[in-house]
Amino acid sequence: MQAPAHRIPHRQALAEWKATHFLWEVKDKVATITLNRPEKKNPLTFESYAELGDLFRALAFDTSIKAVVVTGAGGNFCAGGDVFEIIEPLTGRDMPGLLQFTRMTGELVKAMRACPQPIISAIDGICVGAGAIIAMASDLRVGTAKTKVAFLFNKVGLAGCDMGACAILPRIIGQGRASELLYTGRMMGGEEGHAWGFFNRLAAPEAVLAEATALAGEIADGPTFANSITKRMLHMEWTMSVDEAIEAEAMAQAICMDTKDFRRAFEAFAAKTKPVFEGD
Repeated sequence: MQAPAHRIPHRQALAEWKATHFLWEVKDKVATITLNRPEKKNPLTFESYAELGDLFRALAFDTSIKAVVVTGAGGNFCAGGDVFEIIEPLTGRDMPGLLQFTRMTGELVKAMRACPQPIISAIDGICVGAGAIIAMASDLRVGTAKTKVAFLFNKVGLAGCDMGACAILPRIIGQGRASELLYTGRMMGGEEGHAWGFFNRLAAPEAVLAEATALAGEIADGPTFANSITKRMLHMEWTMSVDEAIEAEAMAQAICMDTKDFRRAFEAFAAKTKPVFEGD
């Protein structure tokens, strides 16, 4: 049976919250999630899926956290769903039970896209299956030359259309490249992923987390309310016409012009100083 979700009270201060199925740390406005089963390359379980989804939903209510980094322990990002803790039990489920599982995994991606804070994945080593999906669902990705990314679903007799892959991946790397990865399940190396636009930048393995954290810190020091609007519009405009998008952006920008950060930016420009944004 699937374990119940680990519900996180939406008004709880997440800096003090203790995760059960991964590591969680908040420092200087940046939260870090570390998938922490290095002996198995950090696979997911029913419980970690649920807890991650709950966390990303709860982040909408914590305005002290401005950006999120996701990484993996022990030189790998994530090996996907645990073969014996997820895959094996699924072989015994009926169709309604299987649909319950696939909808639950999709909820994690929905939660990541709905989370107002930009999410940066720091990816080294193996990043496959659901791990590749978490990387894909992030807003930015920092990899290494030795990173290996694969959407392995067809390797186990499944379609490549898992957890939003057919909707999101083509928007990152293009329809033809996404089709190749989803039809073949082959590994995409770090340098290839960078050339294709999957990775925003590459770093040395020993520096990838620091690079992602520095990028998260830079974003966290920016106008974070406006950044959350940018993230929301990037997501919403997938289904809009150009005219609809222009009107939606006009309204979104007018909202941002009513913030104190907009006033701070003007006052700093007038005083020839650097603005200090506070996210309001």
